[in-house]
Amino acid sequence: MEQRIGRGRAGFWAAAALVTLVCATRLLPHPPNFAPVGAVALFGAAYFADRRAAFAVPLVAMLLSDLALGFHATMAYVYGAFALISLVGFGFLRGKATPLRTAVAAVASTAIFFLVSNFGVWAVGSYYPKNAVGLAECYVAAIPFLGNTLAGDLFYSAVLFSPAWLAQRYLSTTQAR
Repeated sequence: MEQRIGRGRAGFWAAAALVTLVCATRLLPHPPNFAPVGAVALFGAAYFADRRAAFAVPLVAMLLSDLALGFHATMAYVYGAFALISLVGFGFLRGKATPLRTAVAAVASTAIFFLVSNFGVWAVGSYYPKNAVGLAECYVAAIPFLGNTLAGDLFYSAVLFSPAWLAQRYLSTTQAR
Protein backbone atom coordinates (compact mmCIF):
# COMPACT_ATOMS: atom_id res chain seq x y z
CA MET A 1 0.00 0.00 0.00
CA GLU A 2 1.47 3.32 -1.04
CA GLN A 3 1.61 6.15 1.42
CA ARG A 4 -0.32 9.33 0.71
CA ILE A 5 0.73 12.89 1.38
CA GLY A 6 -1.80 14.02 3.97
CA ARG A 7 -4.13 16.96 4.28
CA GLY A 8 -2.36 18.53 7.26
CA ARG A 9 0.79 20.55 7.67
CA ALA A 10 2.99 18.01 5.85
CA GLY A 11 0.61 18.04 2.88
CA PHE A 12 0.62 21.82 2.79
CA TRP A 13 4.43 21.97 2.78
CA ALA A 14 4.71 19.26 0.14
CA ALA A 15 2.27 21.18 -2.07
CA ALA A 16 4.11 24.45 -1.43
CA ALA A 17 7.44 22.82 -2.34
CA LEU A 18 6.02 21.51 -5.61
CA VAL A 19 4.48 24.89 -6.48
CA THR A 20 7.85 26.52 -5.76
CA LEU A 21 9.66 23.95 -7.93
CA VAL A 22 7.33 24.57 -10.86
CA CYS A 23 7.48 28.35 -10.53
CA ALA A 24 11.27 28.38 -10.23
CA THR A 25 11.80 26.12 -13.23
CA ARG A 26 9.42 28.14 -15.36
CA LEU A 27 10.98 31.48 -14.37
CA LEU A 28 14.64 30.46 -14.59
CA PRO A 29 16.28 29.96 -17.99
CA HIS A 30 15.49 26.52 -19.38
CA PRO A 31 15.01 24.81 -22.74
CA PRO A 32 11.55 25.48 -24.21
CA ASN A 33 8.89 23.13 -22.76
CA PHE A 34 11.39 21.41 -20.44
CA ALA A 35 9.39 21.91 -17.26
CA PRO A 36 8.08 19.80 -14.35
CA VAL A 37 4.39 20.72 -14.60
CA GLY A 38 3.22 17.45 -16.18
CA ALA A 39 5.30 15.40 -13.73
CA VAL A 40 3.89 17.39 -10.81
CA ALA A 41 0.34 16.73 -12.05
CA LEU A 42 1.09 12.99 -12.20
CA PHE A 43 2.85 12.97 -8.82
CA GLY A 44 0.05 14.83 -7.08
CA ALA A 45 -2.54 12.47 -8.52
CA ALA A 46 -0.51 9.46 -7.39
CA TYR A 47 0.35 10.62 -3.89
CA PHE A 48 -1.80 13.47 -2.55
CA ALA A 49 -4.53 12.23 -0.21
CA ASP A 50 -6.67 15.21 -1.17
CA ARG A 51 -7.61 14.95 -4.85
CA ARG A 52 -8.34 18.68 -4.96
CA ALA A 53 -4.71 19.37 -4.04
CA ALA A 54 -3.58 17.08 -6.84
CA PHE A 55 -5.46 19.25 -9.35
CA ALA A 56 -4.65 22.53 -7.61
CA VAL A 57 -0.87 22.25 -7.27
CA PRO A 58 0.07 22.31 -10.98
CA LEU A 59 -2.66 24.84 -11.80
CA VAL A 60 -1.72 27.22 -8.96
CA ALA A 61 1.94 26.92 -9.94
CA MET A 62 1.07 27.75 -13.54
CA LEU A 63 -1.07 30.70 -12.50
CA LEU A 64 1.60 32.13 -10.19
CA SER A 65 4.35 31.79 -12.77
CA ASP A 66 2.08 33.14 -15.51
CA LEU A 67 1.60 36.26 -13.39
CA ALA A 68 5.31 36.90 -13.97
CA LEU A 69 5.58 35.49 -17.50
CA GLY A 70 2.35 36.96 -18.83
CA PHE A 71 -1.01 35.60 -19.81
CA HIS A 72 -1.90 34.28 -23.25
CA ALA A 73 -4.92 33.27 -25.28
CA THR A 74 -4.27 29.53 -24.99
CA MET A 75 -4.16 29.39 -21.18
CA ALA A 76 -7.46 27.52 -20.91
CA TYR A 77 -6.10 24.79 -23.19
CA VAL A 78 -2.77 24.57 -21.38
CA TYR A 79 -4.38 24.44 -17.94
CA GLY A 80 -6.97 21.98 -19.25
CA ALA A 81 -4.17 19.72 -20.49
CA PHE A 82 -2.66 19.63 -17.00
CA ALA A 83 -6.06 18.81 -15.48
CA LEU A 84 -6.34 15.91 -17.96
CA ILE A 85 -2.84 14.80 -17.00
CA SER A 86 -3.96 14.69 -13.35
CA LEU A 87 -6.83 12.42 -14.44
CA VAL A 88 -4.30 10.11 -16.11
CA GLY A 89 -2.41 10.02 -12.82
CA PHE A 90 -5.55 9.15 -10.86
CA GLY A 91 -6.48 6.37 -13.23
CA PHE A 92 -3.08 4.91 -14.00
CA LEU A 93 -0.80 5.66 -11.03
CA ARG A 94 -2.85 6.02 -7.86
CA GLY A 95 -1.92 3.05 -5.70
CA LYS A 96 0.31 1.54 -8.40
CA ALA A 97 3.03 4.02 -9.36
CA THR A 98 5.77 1.67 -10.52
CA PRO A 99 8.67 3.03 -12.60
CA LEU A 100 7.25 1.49 -15.79
CA ARG A 101 3.72 2.75 -15.19
CA THR A 102 5.10 6.20 -14.36
CA ALA A 103 7.16 6.29 -17.57
CA VAL A 104 4.07 5.29 -19.59
CA ALA A 105 2.02 7.98 -17.82
CA ALA A 106 4.74 10.56 -18.54
CA VAL A 107 4.69 9.69 -22.24
CA ALA A 108 0.88 9.90 -22.22
CA SER A 109 1.17 13.28 -20.47
CA THR A 110 3.44 14.54 -23.22
CA ALA A 111 0.94 13.42 -25.86
CA ILE A 112 -1.97 15.04 -24.01
CA PHE A 113 -0.12 18.32 -23.60
CA PHE A 114 1.00 18.32 -27.22
CA LEU A 115 -2.46 17.57 -28.63
CA VAL A 116 -4.48 19.86 -26.34
CA SER A 117 -2.16 22.88 -26.19
CA ASN A 118 -1.50 22.93 -29.92
CA PHE A 119 -5.18 22.48 -30.65
CA GLY A 120 -5.60 25.65 -28.58
CA VAL A 121 -2.96 27.46 -30.64
CA TRP A 122 -4.86 26.51 -33.79
CA ALA A 123 -8.33 27.25 -32.34
CA VAL A 124 -7.70 30.71 -30.88
CA GLY A 125 -4.72 31.88 -32.89
CA SER A 126 -4.54 33.47 -36.29
CA TYR A 127 -1.42 31.67 -37.55
CA TYR A 128 -3.22 28.76 -39.21
CA PRO A 129 -6.35 28.45 -41.33
CA LYS A 130 -9.36 27.07 -39.49
CA ASN A 131 -9.52 23.79 -41.37
CA ALA A 132 -7.94 20.33 -41.20
CA VAL A 133 -4.89 21.46 -43.16
CA GLY A 134 -4.34 24.37 -40.76
CA LEU A 135 -4.65 22.07 -37.76
CA ALA A 136 -2.15 19.65 -39.30
CA GLU A 137 0.23 22.53 -40.03
CA CYS A 138 -0.04 23.65 -36.41
CA TYR A 139 0.84 20.18 -35.10
CA VAL A 140 3.73 19.81 -37.53
CA ALA A 141 5.12 23.23 -36.53
CA ALA A 142 5.04 22.15 -32.87
CA ILE A 143 7.05 18.95 -33.38
CA PRO A 144 10.41 20.63 -32.54
CA PHE A 145 9.07 21.31 -29.01
CA LEU A 146 7.81 17.76 -28.48
CA GLY A 147 11.23 16.31 -27.64
CA ASN A 148 11.82 18.82 -24.85
CA THR A 149 8.35 18.22 -23.44
CA LEU A 150 8.94 14.46 -23.39
CA ALA A 151 12.42 14.87 -21.88
CA GLY A 152 11.06 17.19 -19.19
CA ASP A 153 8.15 14.91 -18.34
CA LEU A 154 10.40 11.85 -18.07
CA PHE A 155 13.20 13.65 -16.20
CA TYR A 156 10.99 15.38 -13.64
CA SER A 157 8.85 12.26 -13.16
CA ALA A 158 12.02 10.34 -12.30
CA VAL A 159 13.13 13.12 -9.93
CA LEU A 160 9.76 13.32 -8.16
CA PHE A 161 8.83 9.64 -8.07
CA SER A 162 12.25 8.09 -7.31
CA PRO A 163 12.28 8.95 -3.58
CA ALA A 164 8.82 7.40 -3.21
CA TRP A 165 9.89 4.25 -5.07
CA LEU A 166 13.04 3.95 -2.97
CA ALA A 167 11.10 4.48 0.26
CA GLN A 168 8.55 1.83 -0.72
CA ARG A 169 11.32 -0.61 -1.58
CA TYR A 170 13.08 0.09 1.72
CA LEU A 171 9.86 -0.28 3.71
CA SER A 172 8.91 -3.51 1.98
CA THR A 173 12.33 -5.07 2.67
CA THR A 174 12.41 -3.95 6.31
CA GLN A 175 8.85 -5.16 6.90
CA ALA A 176 9.70 -8.54 5.36
CA ARG A 177 12.43 -9.12 7.96
